[in-house]
Amino acid sequence: MKRSEFSYDVPEELVAEYPADPPDSSRMMVLDRESHDINHDKHFHDLPEYFSEGDVLVVNDTKVYPARLYGQKKKTGADIQVFLLRELNPESRLWDVVVDPARKIRIGNKLYFDDDLIAEVIDNTTSRGRTIRFSFDDVNEALYQKIRDIGETPLPPYIDREVEEEDRDRYQTIFAENRGAVAAPKSTLHFTEDVLERLKEKGVHVVPITLHIGRGKSKPVDVEDLSKHRTDSEEYDIPEETAEAVNRALASDENTVTACGTTVARALESSLSADETVKPDHSWTDLFVYPEYEFKIVERMITNFHRPESMLMMMGAAFAGYDFLFEAYEEAFEEEYRLFAFGDAIFIK
Repeated sequence: MKRSEFSYDVPEELVAEYPADPPDSSRMMVLDRESHDINHDKHFHDLPEYFSEGDVLVVNDTKVYPARLYGQKKKTGADIQVFLLRELNPESRLWDVVVDPARKIRIGNKLYFDDDLIAEVIDNTTSRGRTIRFSFDDVNEALYQKIRDIGETPLPPYIDREVEEEDRDRYQTIFAENRGAVAAPKSTLHFTEDVLERLKEKGVHVVPITLHIGRGKSKPVDVEDLSKHRTDSEEYDIPEETAEAVNRALASDENTVTACGTTVARALESSLSADETVKPDHSWTDLFVYPEYEFKIVERMITNFHRPESMLMMMGAAFAGYDFLFEAYEEAFEEEYRLFAFGDAIFIK
């Protein structure tokens, strides 16, 4: 397929600047892949209606850190911005970052964020990418706390407002445990403790994976021929408990496996064993899913509305069916669903 086949005009007035309050009051479009019915009458707090005892819901427990740092080059006093992408080595405090303005930040430069936190540029990785080493006179946990204190929540660039202190909580899911993401698993932002408790009361197994989301996941694909696109690898972890729960449901004629988000789907589909079950795994994946990919593990998916020409939208089309997903998007615009990170949900069954 071609990248341009996933293009559409974004109704900018529908892009959500803030999440619903409470988060589970967001609307939830329900798509039935078999009948091609589209239900517009549900909200996210209705989700437990679609689950039965023994069903499995897999969530991503990655935790967003405030990845955008502002500082200066001491020689010139020039303002600089550093976006933390990934910690490379905790012992040596090496990080991959994106810098702005890139032309002013060279190997050997010292970057000053406050009196206690300094970094040196070690290497160039891309035109805007750098590897930096933090200098900090304390243990690593104190370094992470310093980054949390001075860093800014990395809201998506299409959210056209100033970042607010409340965004530290708004852009974090109730499952967040393992630090490492620069973007939230967006479909999981709808969950509240009430929804989670009602799922558990029904006997639903809510189990985690960890996949740390990078900055480029929602960006447009940069080649027209999708077969030539290469995505960045991402680290994921599937605990033994999660693999066992998923495999029990797959072996059952009565229970289902639901992936909460494209990151969960990507991790599960990357961990296939020879008999097409999930294996406990700690690995890296560069899996790129677009139509006509055949899902082996995921039977249902919770997702959001995604940007045009993004890998996330392409995975949604692979799961729901290309024509059906575009029909759903057209109806969503007519029904004025709220879009993207803080927008409404889609449940595909």
